[in-house]
Amino acid sequence: MSGFPSPASEPEALGFSASGIADIDDFFNREVAASRLPGAVLAIVRDGQLVHHVAYGHRDPETRAPMKLDTVFALASMTKIMVSVAALKLMQEGKLPLKSRLDSYFPAFGDMKVGGTDAMGRLTLSEQVRPIYIQDLMRHTAGITYGGRGVGPAAALWPSASDIMFSDDSAGFIDRITSLPLTHQPGTAFEYGFSTDVLGLVIEQVTGMRLGAYLRKVLWEPLGMNDTGFELTAQRMERGARPFAKSPFDGSAQSVKLLERQTSFDWGGSASMGTVADYLRFGQMLLNGGVFDGVRILSPQTVALMTSNHLTPEMVNTIHFTEPHREGYGFGLGVAVRTQAGVSTVPGRVGEFSWNGAYGTIFFADPAEKLVVVAGTVAPGEIRKHYREQLQVLVYGAMTR
Repeated sequence: MSGFPSPASEPEALGFSASGIADIDDFFNREVAASRLPGAVLAIVRDGQLVHHVAYGHRDPETRAPMKLDTVFALASMTKIMVSVAALKLMQEGKLPLKSRLDSYFPAFGDMKVGGTDAMGRLTLSEQVRPIYIQDLMRHTAGITYGGRGVGPAAALWPSASDIMFSDDSAGFIDRITSLPLTHQPGTAFEYGFSTDVLGLVIEQVTGMRLGAYLRKVLWEPLGMNDTGFELTAQRMERGARPFAKSPFDGSAQSVKLLERQTSFDWGGSASMGTVADYLRFGQMLLNGGVFDGVRILSPQTVALMTSNHLTPEMVNTIHFTEPHREGYGFGLGVAVRTQAGVSTVPGRVGEFSWNGAYGTIFFADPAEKLVVVAGTVAPGEIRKHYREQLQVLVYGAMTR
């Protein structure tokens, strides 16, 4: 397997200006020099060829170890896209229909009440109008949230991922969240949360395998993603990218817990680790319509379904609450999908799909431009959203066609 996309002889041959690439490098070097960012790794591919693959700054700001191209990043929510692909692979094999009821795998979800608010702002409870389907987990319309994200008294009861991902086992996690009220009626609103963690446990039931083992069998090994996984190995700890001990903006303590402690199980929404190069293979596979280097993971039609908007006009779309530049986006099956050429504050074409990670990892792909971009930064605070926005502006700004 040749694996990594082949390098271009000159960026200009792929529609990038040398000055535009220099602007990208200058941006990251300025951020590192100003001690706002320890370091980063960036990879840009267009038309299947590598335009730019570079490391900036330091992998560890305490030891001053340099950032390298094989640095391991905690992928956080970029795990969600890989788990969604695994679920879609089961779907196209006839093993996991999108209209499968979640309570057929975990009955307690069928008994969950739906939270509301009365005139005094107090919590009210009602029955589910219709059940949660697997499709709801994949497009985040199940009424499942993360603590600190949703609005209202029901959302206030939910835990954050960091509160439980090192303590609750899978059974305890299901027991914990099914004792809480859903924040919306299933299928009525985009609500970002633990849905993909639940999806990962459904995959374990369907396959009889641990999630990481199944992903390794059907995705990571076939694509040559040898540095990707859930296990906190000694090698991943040694090569892991770490942030400043304190935020350069407010002085608060910060860390990447995934590179310090092993999670309690394979959390499908947040707990994998890997390199930018590995994720680039995965992203290129999706851009190619489900195949990379002769290895087919999904059919082109399944990828097209995945990267189409699954939020209907009747659904409440709050995706822009996750990141300010998400105006003009919908959500597919595991990825945000651009639905309008305007509205957003970043350039891009309708059909661009993407998602990012809480510790500062970034992924977007643009089929119309034959473009894949993956980056690892070490910015776990709110500043990570700035780098996501600016990277997209810089990449499109460097293009000449």
